[in-house]
Amino acid sequence: MPVRGRGGLDKKTTAKSTMTVQEAGRKGGNTVKDKYGPEFYSKIGQKGGEKVQAEAKRYRELKASGKV
Repeated sequence: MPVRGRGGLDKKTTAKSTMTVQEAGRKGGNTVKDKYGPEFYSKIGQKGGEKVQAEAKRYRELKASGKV
């Protein structure tokens, strides 16, 4: 039986499963890489960084105006 730990299930497998959570994640990541290419990860990373930067700017503006 899988054991819950920090962040979800650990590496143990159940009687029904044949791969660990870590192996399943790796397999899914490789499938995405094969389907979309490594540039896909660069694009989504860029979008994520831009979003974080915009949110940080918005927070600084709210803080400066005294709303936070």
